[in-house]
Amino acid sequence: MSRPSSKPAPTMGSGYDNTGFDLDPALLRIAAVVVLGTFMSILDTTIVNVAINDLTQEFNSTLPTIQWVSTGYMLALATVIPLTGYFADRFGTKRLYMISIGLFLAGSLLSGAAWSAESLIAFRVLQGFGGGMIMPAGMTILTHAAGPQRMGRVMGIVGVPMLLGPILGPILGGYFVDEVSWRWIFYVNLPVGAVALFLAQRFLATDQPKPGHRLDWTGLLLLSPGLAIFVFGLAEIASEGGFGSAKTVGPVIVGLGLLIAFVLHAARRADALIDVRLFLRYPVGPSAMTTFLFGTAFFGTMLLIPLYFQIVQGQTALQSGLLLAPQGLGAMLTMPIAGRLTDKTGAGRIVLVGVGLVCIGMGGLTQVDADTSLAYVCVFLFFNGLGMGATMMPAMSAAMRTLARDEVARATSGLNVVQRVGGAIGTAVLSVVLTHELTTRLPDAPGGESGLNAAAAASPEAQAQMLPALAEAFSHTFYWSLAIMALAFIPAFFLPRRQPAPPATGETVAGPPAALVVE
Repeated sequence: MSRPSSKPAPTMGSGYDNTGFDLDPALLRIAAVVVLGTFMSILDTTIVNVAINDLTQEFNSTLPTIQWVSTGYMLALATVIPLTGYFADRFGTKRLYMISIGLFLAGSLLSGAAWSAESLIAFRVLQGFGGGMIMPAGMTILTHAAGPQRMGRVMGIVGVPMLLGPILGPILGGYFVDEVSWRWIFYVNLPVGAVALFLAQRFLATDQPKPGHRLDWTGLLLLSPGLAIFVFGLAEIASEGGFGSAKTVGPVIVGLGLLIAFVLHAARRADALIDVRLFLRYPVGPSAMTTFLFGTAFFGTMLLIPLYFQIVQGQTALQSGLLLAPQGLGAMLTMPIAGRLTDKTGAGRIVLVGVGLVCIGMGGLTQVDADTSLAYVCVFLFFNGLGMGATMMPAMSAAMRTLARDEVARATSGLNVVQRVGGAIGTAVLSVVLTHELTTRLPDAPGGESGLNAAAAASPEAQAQMLPALAEAFSHTFYWSLAIMALAFIPAFFLPRRQPAPPATGETVAGPPAALVVE
C-alpha cells in the first residue's frame, strides 16, 4: 500500500489511493467526465420512445418495423457489453472510453441524417455498439481512481444521471419532436459528446494496454446472431398470432439453437464471452430471471405508453414526455430506500414488494379506455416507478453479494446482457401484439393501410369513432405486460430474505456493481 502523500487524487492506472477519503478536485474531475458520458448514453435510451409515432409516419412505416429502432439498439448493447473487458485490456480504458463515445457520436450523427426506417435502424445499432461500452469503461476508470473507501460517495454522484435520465429523456425528446425536429433527439448528443471527449483527453490519465486473454470469437458468432434471430422470430409469432407457419417457427428454432449452442460452448470454456456457470449458482440464477422478466415487461411497456398518450389521449410528444415524469419520480423515491433496506434485510422481501408495485401499476393500465383521465394513468405510472426502484437494483445486488471480487465483473456483464435482452424481447413482442390488436379492431383505411397507419390516415371524425377500439387495443396489450411481470414473482420468491453469508474464499463486493443501472 502506498504511503500518505500530498499529491493530487489518483488517476486511473495509479491504483487505489488510501491516503484519505475526501473527494478532491482531481477525482471530481474524473467523476464529471464519467457522468457526462454516462448521462448521454442513458438519456438516449429513453429519449426515443416519445418519437416512435412520428417516426412511423415520417417513414411511412409500421410499428413492428419502427420498434426495431429501440430493439436493435438494445440488442447492440447486449452484444457489446461482454466485449468491454477484452477491449479494455486490448486498447486501455481511457482509449476505449473515448472510442466508445466516438462510435456513439457517429451513430447519433448518422441516425439524425437517416433517410429511411432501415437506415435509421442500422445507425441505431452502430450507436448501441458505442453506448454499450461507455458505462462499463467509465466505471472501471472511476473505480481505479476512487479506491474502495471512496467508491460509495463517488457512486452517489454518478447515480444522478441514472435517476434523471428516465425523467429528462422523454421530456427532451418530446420537445425536439414537437418544436424542432425528430432528428434532434440524436443531434443533441453531438455537443455533449464533444465536450466529453475533450474533457476525457484532458483529465483522464493514459493507461497501458495489457492484453490478458483471447476474444471468444466462437461465442460471439453464436450469441449475437442467435439473439437477433430469436427476437425476430418472437416478433413474427406475435404478428401472426401463433406458430402458424415456417416463417414464424423457423427463426425461433434457429435462434434458440444458436443460443443453446452458445450455452454449451460457454459452459466448457473458462474465458467465455459470458460465464453461464455463474447463473447456475444461488442466488445469481433467481436474480437473473427476475431481471429478465422485469426487463421484458417494463421496457416493452415503456414503448407503448407514449403511443397511448399520443394516439388515444391526443397528447403531443412533449406532453407525453411530461406525463411520464411521475414514473421517474417514483423510481427516485424508492431506489435509495430500497438500497438501504436491502443492506439490512436482504433483497427477497424488497424485490417481492417491488414486483407487486409494478403489477399494481400495470394492472391499472389494463383498465384504460377512451375516457380515462390523465391523472388516473399518471397515478399508476407512479406505482410503476415505485416498483422499478425497488426491483431492479435490489435483485442485482442479491447476486453480487455472494460472489468473490474476481467473479463480479463476469456476473455484471452477464446480468447487463440479461437486462438488455429482456428489454429487446419485450419491446419487439409488445409492439407487434399492439399492432395485431389494432389490425383486428380497426377497418383498413383507403390505400390498404391498417393498424396505426389506418388511424393516422382517417379523417378527424373517423378517428373520434375509432377511439374506443384504439383504447381497447392498448388495454389488451397491457395485459401481456401484466402477465409477464406477474411471472417475476416466481424467481423473486427464491431471492434471499436475509443477508447471505459471504463466500468461503475471496473478497466480496460491498453492494450492487457500478456498471449495473436502470435505463
